[in-house]
Amino acid sequence: MTRFEKAIQLIDQINAEDPTLETWKGKGFPKELLYSHRMTKKLEEFAPDAAEHLKIAARAQHIARWKIQRSAYPMDRTGYLTWREELKKFHADLASEILSQVGYEGEIISKVKFLIRKKQLKTDFETQILEDVVCLVFLEYYFEEFAEKHESEKIKDILKKTWNKMSDNGHKAALQLNFSPQSLRLIQEALFESND
Repeated sequence: MTRFEKAIQLIDQINAEDPTLETWKGKGFPKELLYSHRMTKKLEEFAPDAAEHLKIAARAQHIARWKIQRSAYPMDRTGYLTWREELKKFHADLASEILSQVGYEGEIISKVKFLIRKKQLKTDFETQILEDVVCLVFLEYYFEEFAEKHESEKIKDILKKTWNKMSDNGHKAALQLNFSPQSLRLIQEALFESND
């Protein structure tokens, strides 16, 4: 096995420990293992020439995410943002340990950590690709379920924020996804109606 294959295998082994199961096509999968495979698939579709460190960052995006629960932080915006920053650092550090273990040099490890921590979004080309992939995975696999649980105004607000994080190429890819009529209507209302 190459060091890349070993790294991916170790990331998958950790994510396979997720106690939360998600059903997909009639089968149950550890939630973060399923998410990580979706990230890899979407990156291959969106940026087939992505560098090795970007592929690793995509796979490790949510590594062991269940170990830091949202409920451990205040249930306000400050608590949410603190939780998100702690998660990014946790994911980046855990990915770094794995990459050191399989023989990657410091430069590659630094690049993976930089990407997972979403440094220089909008100005760093690879960070933007990763963010586009994150948003596309959310829209394709998680948006419909999210929309069922929340009021339309909150959904529209999330859609606007998601859209603003994406590049023009990300927007084009998003508009080619297969949405339900209800979701498509919400997306159109959120993105294309004038704000009076």
